[in-house]
Amino acid sequence: MTGTIKTKTDKGFGFISREGEAKDLFFHSNDLKGVTFDEIQMGDQVTFEIVDGDKGPSAKNVARA
Repeated sequence: MTGTIKTKTDKGFGFISREGEAKDLFFHSNDLKGVTFDEIQMGDQVTFEIVDGDKGPSAKNVARA
C-alpha cells in the first residue's frame, strides 16, 4: 500500500492518509523501516502494510516510497 504522512505527534506516532479512504491510518515510530521518526516528515510518500491491531487497522513496516 502507499500513502502520505498526514500528521506526526511529539509522542512518536502519526497518521497516514490514503487515496480513496476517508479514515487515516495510525502508525507508531516502532513500525518504521529504514527511516527514523525524526527523518520522516509530513507530506512524505510512504509504503506500508496494513494490520489489524487492538484499536483497529494500523500501518506496519512504514518506509519512504
